[in-house]
Amino acid sequence: MFLILSKILDLFLGPLTWGVLFLVLGLLWRRGGRRALGLQVLGLGVLYTFSIEPVAGALMRWVESGAKETYRPGAVYDAVIVLGGGLDPDATERSGRPEYNAAVERILRGYELLREGKAQHVLLSGGTLDTRPEAVVESQVLQRQLQAWGIAPERIVIEGHSRNTRENALDSKLIIQERGWNTLLLITSAAHLPRAYGCFAAVGLRPDTLAADVRASDGKRPPSWLPRANHLNASTDALRELAGRVVYRLRGWTVE
Repeated sequence: MFLILSKILDLFLGPLTWGVLFLVLGLLWRRGGRRALGLQVLGLGVLYTFSIEPVAGALMRWVESGAKETYRPGAVYDAVIVLGGGLDPDATERSGRPEYNAAVERILRGYELLREGKAQHVLLSGGTLDTRPEAVVESQVLQRQLQAWGIAPERIVIEGHSRNTRENALDSKLIIQERGWNTLLLITSAAHLPRAYGCFAAVGLRPDTLAADVRASDGKRPPSWLPRANHLNASTDALRELAGRVVYRLRGWTVE
């Protein structure tokens, strides 16, 4: 039930949803007049505001500011934990090959650490909400990808049942305890890292952390005030992550 509600919440957190809703209400307002016009202007204002670089950049810098890296370059970790979220399952199913999204750096960072001998094993954590037998399971796809890149199969461990960050932590803990791993490194997107680390800490794990998929600029370059779809997408991702932190904290799923 929580997963269903979270998807509904995601929909209503999107500025695109707000903007379109205000526009439609303005167009359907029977009496018209100033209120209808005001709703239409509000809808356009929402779409413009969250589609420009200054707003999207500020939001992304905000959510990424809490990503504290504790990675130790001189250490050799028992395992690096790579959280799912970098694969496009629909495109992967259509093409029959791994197709990635903007968070592909998660698996790339994990591969680099394995290749350089900085981690003995990798734990790929990520399942699917799709209940079809033929559904793409991200951890399985990434397992095959790492093997194709030359990583020995015995160094790769997968967890393919988790459907959110809370379950990533719970299911990973069982594997970590079974394997007897002690030194751990958690890799996920910079925006997601504070919540992810909080979830692992809540189940008694305190891994070192490494941020991937850093999307915010330093804000020094003059920004563009022209609306762009990629800025709207970045604003939406940032707002969803902020809402996720609030919900997870209220449920007691994450700690400092």
